[in-house]
Formats: sequence, C-alpha cells, structure tokens
Amino acid sequence: MHEVTIYHNPGCGTSRTTLGLIRTAGFEPEIIEYLKTPPDRAMLENLIVRMRISPRELLRTKEAEYQDLGLADESLSDDELIDQMVAHPILIQRPIVVTKRGAKLCRPSESVLDILQAG
Repeated sequence: MHEVTIYHNPGCGTSRTTLGLIRTAGFEPEIIEYLKTPPDRAMLENLIVRMRISPRELLRTKEAEYQDLGLADESLSDDELIDQMVAHPILIQRPIVVTKRGAKLCRPSESVLDILQAG
C-alpha cells in the first residue's frame, strides 16, 4: 500500500508540480489519473468529507460542462453536484492528495507539504 495517493491529471501544471513535490519529499505515490479512472460516488463523498470541503468547492468552474449543466445555480443540492462530478469527472478540481495525515485539494501545489510526513 502506498503512503501517498494523488488524483492526478497529467495535463494540469498544478497537478504535475504537486506530483513533483511529493517525489522530492521522498515518496512514490499511487497515481490515479482520475479522468481515466474516476472515483465512484462513495469514494468521491469520502474524499469530500476527508478534505472538509463542500462539493461546490471541489467543482472546476472554468470547464464548459460547468456552464452547460447550469452548475452555477446555487439551489442545486450537494447530492446533485456530486452526481454531476461522478458523471463528468472533468468537473473535479485537482490534484487531490491523500496521506495518513489527511486528504487535501492541493491548490496551490505547495499545500501538499502540509500533509506529507517526513520519510
């Protein structure tokens, strides 16, 4: 089992920088390319709880799908937002890093250092 897991998009500079910081800290993480292998609903809900954020905080608002699906509508429930992220993983903000110390949406990249334990 890996000490660090990153939900990663190799096309994202922030995600690549975060992965580099993890490796520089001495860890070889489990890399989950979440666009190829999206988290299921239970995992996504678990990550949201562990990160102590709302589903809305995990949404990528600059994606076309965000506008197309009307996700700016504040009346949408958390369940509805999670449904859309499960159906359209491009809507999930990245990178998400999970360690024994917790889970964190690592924006900016350097925030990953808060949850990495010294090797």
